[in-house]
Amino acid sequence: MHIRCPTTSFAHRYPQKVEPEYPPHWEADVVLSDGGTAHLRPIRPDDAELLRSFYSRLSAQSIYFRFFGPRPRLSDREVTRFTTVDYNDRLALIATIGAEMVAVVRYDRVKPADHAEVAFLVEDAHQGRGLAAVLLEHLRAAARERGIRTFIADVLPANHRMTQMFRQAGYIAQSTFEDGVVRMTLDLASTPDSLEVVTGREHRAEARSIERLLKPESVAVIGASREPGGIGQTVLRNLLRAEFTGPVYPVHREVRAVAGVRAYKNMAAIDGEVDLAIVAVPAESVLDVVEECAQKGVKGLVVVSSGFAETGEEGLRREQELVRISRAYGMRVVGPNCLGIANTDRSIKLNATLAGRLPARGRIGFFSQSGALGTALLHRVDQRGLGISTFVSAGNRADVSGNDLLQYWEEDPATEVVLLYLESMGNPRKFTRLARRISRTKPIVAVKSQAAEFGLPDSAVSTLFEQAGVIRVDDLTQLFDVAQLLACQPLPEGPRVGIVSNSDALARLAAHACVSAGLAPSTADLGARAGAAEFGAALSSILSGVDAAVVVYMPPVPGPDSEVAAELVRVAGESGKPVLATFRGEAGVPAALRAPGEGPARGSIPSYPAPEEAVRALALAVRHAQWRRGDEGTVPELGGIDVVAAREIVCRAAEEPVEIDATELLRAYGVEVWPSETVTSTEEAVAAAGRLGFPVVVKWDGTGRAGTVRLALPDEGAVARAYTDLEKVFGPRLAVQRMAPQPAVPTVITSVQDRDFGAVVSFGLGEIAARLLGDDAYRLAPLTAEDAAGLVRAPKAAPLLFGAHGYPPVAVGDLEEVLCRIGRLADAHPQVAALRLDPVLVGENGVHVLGARAVLKAVTGPRPDVGPRRLPS
Repeated sequence: MHIRCPTTSFAHRYPQKVEPEYPPHWEADVVLSDGGTAHLRPIRPDDAELLRSFYSRLSAQSIYFRFFGPRPRLSDREVTRFTTVDYNDRLALIATIGAEMVAVVRYDRVKPADHAEVAFLVEDAHQGRGLAAVLLEHLRAAARERGIRTFIADVLPANHRMTQMFRQAGYIAQSTFEDGVVRMTLDLASTPDSLEVVTGREHRAEARSIERLLKPESVAVIGASREPGGIGQTVLRNLLRAEFTGPVYPVHREVRAVAGVRAYKNMAAIDGEVDLAIVAVPAESVLDVVEECAQKGVKGLVVVSSGFAETGEEGLRREQELVRISRAYGMRVVGPNCLGIANTDRSIKLNATLAGRLPARGRIGFFSQSGALGTALLHRVDQRGLGISTFVSAGNRADVSGNDLLQYWEEDPATEVVLLYLESMGNPRKFTRLARRISRTKPIVAVKSQAAEFGLPDSAVSTLFEQAGVIRVDDLTQLFDVAQLLACQPLPEGPRVGIVSNSDALARLAAHACVSAGLAPSTADLGARAGAAEFGAALSSILSGVDAAVVVYMPPVPGPDSEVAAELVRVAGESGKPVLATFRGEAGVPAALRAPGEGPARGSIPSYPAPEEAVRALALAVRHAQWRRGDEGTVPELGGIDVVAAREIVCRAAEEPVEIDATELLRAYGVEVWPSETVTSTEEAVAAAGRLGFPVVVKWDGTGRAGTVRLALPDEGAVARAYTDLEKVFGPRLAVQRMAPQPAVPTVITSVQDRDFGAVVSFGLGEIAARLLGDDAYRLAPLTAEDAAGLVRAPKAAPLLFGAHGYPPVAVGDLEEVLCRIGRLADAHPQVAALRLDPVLVGENGVHVLGARAVLKAVTGPRPDVGPRRLPS
C-alpha cells in the first residue's frame, strides 16, 4: 500500500528548525486488523539503518507505486532527508514490529499553510494488516495538532488498495484524474462517518486480538516441571485433562517429559508453530522467556507468574517491560499474576487455567480481574449448573482488559450474556461507550470488588452503570442469580408479575418482594396438594395477563417433582415469557427444569432458594429491559460554543489543581453567569450596587454555602446593613450581585472527572434539606437530550420544578439545555477536574446562573478515549 507526494518526493521544502523537539506523545502501541500489534512513533535521524533495511525488503511494484518509477536503493542524501524532520512542517511516522520498520507515512506542508502532501509506504509482507489505515489516523491527529486541515496525495490508478483506503476513511474526500494520476484531497475534519469507521476498525481489531488468544491451534506451557502442585504442571495437566484439540508443548530446561508429554529445552526447540504460550516461570525469568516467544512468532501470552506490579516499584518496572516487549513483537498479554483463560468450544477445549474443572459449555462470557477468586467463581458457576462460553482472568491487567473482552464477546455468537468481576476500570470512558452499545443486544452484569473504592457515592455508581446499560449487582450471589435468569429466559416486557404457589406464606413473601421492587404482583395459590396439571393450568392462565411469572413449588411431602417440572418448562416455552422458580429450594438450573439442548438451553427455568431472591433478579431484568426499550438518544447540536476559547482557558492547567472563576469558561459554552463584583468594604458594596442596579443581593464570595445571602436589597441603606451583618460571619470579602427574577427554584449543577467513570455531571436542588440529604442525580457525559431529561427528574425533590407544593412550574427545557452544555464541556475538556454552578435559579422564563467556580488540573499524555486508536500505555 503506497502513495506518493506529487511534487516533493519527500523533498526538503522548508528551512529546518534548530534541534527540533521530539514529540513523545505521538508514540503509540496499536492493534492491527489481524489482531497483532505494532509500535508507532515519529521518525528520528538515528533510524537511517532501519530505513535502509526496510527499503531493501520492498518489491519493485511497491517502489514503483511510491515513486512512480524504479528506484532500487536510496542514496545517503535521501536517507538523511527522509529521517530528518522538524515535526512541524515535515513529519514522518513509522511502524515497527520487533526490531524492524514495516511501514512509514509522512507529510510535507505546502501552500496554503493548512495543506500538506502525504505519502505512505508499507512493506509487502505486512500489507493487508491495516497499517496504512491506523497510520493515517495518527498522522491526521499530529497534522491537526500542527494546524494542517487538508491532505493531498497523488496515486497511480493501479494502486486500488490505497485509493480505497482513502475513500473508506470516512472523511470528506475528492479525487481528480490528470496526466495518468489520481489526485486525492482529504478534508481532515471529523465526520460521523469517520468516527464510525475508526470505532469499527478498533472493534474488529481488538476482537480479533482476543480471538487469537482464545482460539489457539497450539499451546506451549513454559515452566511445566515435574514438581507436584507446581503452577506450570497444573496448567499443563488441566490442558491435557480438558483434551485440548491441538498440540501441547511443555517447555523446561532440564526434564525430558512432563505428565507423559515430551518436553523441550526452549521455545526454539519446538518443531511446530506455537500460537499461545502459558508462562509459569519465576518473575525474574519472565522477560527472557518473552524474548524467546517473540523470536518463535508466538501470537499471545498468558502470564500466570506473580511478582510484578502487585509487589511494588521493581515489579511494576518488570511488568511494563513485559508489555513493551510483547507488543513490540505483535503479542497480546493476559496477566501477569492471573488464573488463565478458557474456551469450552468443543472444537478447541481450552483450559489454560489453574482451575482443575471448568463449567460445561454455555452462553456466558466471564471476565474476572482477580486470579485468586477465579477458581471459586468457576466452581460456583458449575455448582449452579450454568455453562460458560469463555473465561478470562486478567490478573494485573497489564495489557488485555475487560474492554478487550467486551469487543470480542460482542462478535462471538456463542456468548449471549457477559459477567464482569471488576476491581478497577482502566479506561472508564471507553468502557461506558462499549457497554452502551453492547448492552442493546447482550446483557452485561457487573459486580465491583468491595475492596475497591469509588470516588462517587454508591447510589451514583449504580445510576451510572444503569445509564450505560450495565446491570450492577452488589455481590457474587446476585451476579449468578441474574446470570441464570438471563442465560435461560427472555427479558420481560413489563413489570407485571404472576405468582403461582403451593405455599400461601411463600406467595405472600414473593408478592411483598415484588411491591418493594416496584413490580405489580398477582397471585394464584394452588394449595399444598397441587400437582403437575394444576401447576400447568395455573401458570398458563396467569401468564396470559402478566409479563413474567414466579413459580413456588415446595411440596410438604415428596411427590411427582419431575412431572411438575416438565409441565412448567412446557408452559413457559409456549408462552415466550420469562418464568422463574423456587423449586424445592434449589439454586441454579436443576436437571428437572432444563429444556432440551446444551448449556442449559434457552427455555430452562432458573431456580432460587427463596422467592425473594427470584424477585430480586427479575426486578433487575425488568429495569434492564426498560432501558433497552428507551430511546438511545443523541447528543444534541448546540450553538454558541467556542471550543478554541475554552481550550485557551483550560491550557492554563498545571499539575497542581488551581481554582478559577468559571465565568469565561462557561461563556465559551453558551452559558452566561450573572455579573457580580467582589467588595471588601461597605463603601465598595454600595458603589457596586449602584453600578449593577437595584434590587441587589449581598452574599458570601464563594459557592456551596446556603443561607449566606441577603436578598432583594432595594437601596443603599439596605446594602450597607447587609454587608455589615455578613462581614461579622465571613469577613470583609463579600460579593454584590443584581437580584435574579423571582419566583425561582434554586438548583446546583456540577461536573467532575471521576477516576472510574470519566466525566460525570450531577444535578440537585439547592434547598437546604436536599443538600443535607445528598439528593443528587448523576449521568455520564456527554449528555443526550434523554439523559438531561432523566437527570432533571431523578432527584426526590424534582417535583418542585414541576409545580408541586406551591412552587410555580419552571423552564425545565432551558435547564435541560444548560445540563447538555455542561456535559459537552466536561467531556471535551478533562482538564476541568471539577466545575460547580451554584446557585442556578430556574424560573418561569429561564435559567440564571449566579455563581460558578472551576478547578483546573493538567492531564498528562494523550486521552485514550479520543483521537486515533491506541493501546493504554
